[in-house]
Amino acid sequence: MNLFERIWRSSLGKKYVMAITGAALFAFTVGHLIGNLQVFGPPELINTYAHFLKSKPSLLWGARLGLLACVTLHIMAAVSLTAANRSARPVGYDGGTTYGSTVRSRYMLVSGLVILAFVVYHLAHFTALLPGVNGTGDFRRLTTDLHGEKVADVYAMMLLGFQVWWVVLFYLVAQGLLFMHLGHGLSAMFQSVGFRNHVWWPRIELFAKVASIALFVGYASIPLSIYMRAVGHDYAERARQQFSSSVRPVAGAGFMAAQAPSAGAKDLRGQRDLTDGKEER
Repeated sequence: MNLFERIWRSSLGKKYVMAITGAALFAFTVGHLIGNLQVFGPPELINTYAHFLKSKPSLLWGARLGLLACVTLHIMAAVSLTAANRSARPVGYDGGTTYGSTVRSRYMLVSGLVILAFVVYHLAHFTALLPGVNGTGDFRRLTTDLHGEKVADVYAMMLLGFQVWWVVLFYLVAQGLLFMHLGHGLSAMFQSVGFRNHVWWPRIELFAKVASIALFVGYASIPLSIYMRAVGHDYAERARQQFSSSVRPVAGAGFMAAQAPSAGAKDLRGQRDLTDGKEER
């Protein structure tokens, strides 16, 4: 039996795994927020940041695989510990709740699973750029010139993406659940590694509250500011016009199709010309 198996077989080991992976995910959440807050600056700022990440595929995919491993281990440890706790006490507490528990602690697993669903949607929205999930169109058509190079216009994607009300609502719900999850998870993380005592615990709880509130305000400010047209309104209108001029609706052809005449359209025109010629003859 190797070291990881011995750690995983014990409940304390699973708590260590949750604490370590939770710390890594928290660090990523902070870094991701710092990157996204660049949307409040000029368009070139966040477009340069996004282009830099895409130009470093080894760094980007290394981070993605590391985050995937952390998320997987975090969820597995949480589900395993929850199942073990329920099997150890098949009969619930009188009154239906655990003494001293909070709403945040009781719904940690539920909030975590909803956050996971949101992460999947977020990746489909701004990473995979799937047209069917943004309520706007194909973001892959949005490009801009950056230092003489044609790159993805991430600034325009965010502006147009967060002007859809149900997208903004989903983001706000997920960020509210993230606030709840972090409010308990951060303090539980320190407790799992043995920092709970009469000196450190009040400070740890204060840090958890301040950090969770700061992250909620930071993340929520982005979709709200864009939806209320407080950020990049003129740029968004120009991007929308460019977006609309490059695509046009076609009956029975899906969400959008290219406005420029395609080879198929030319063939159809050619067939009509031949038909007209036959009728004249």
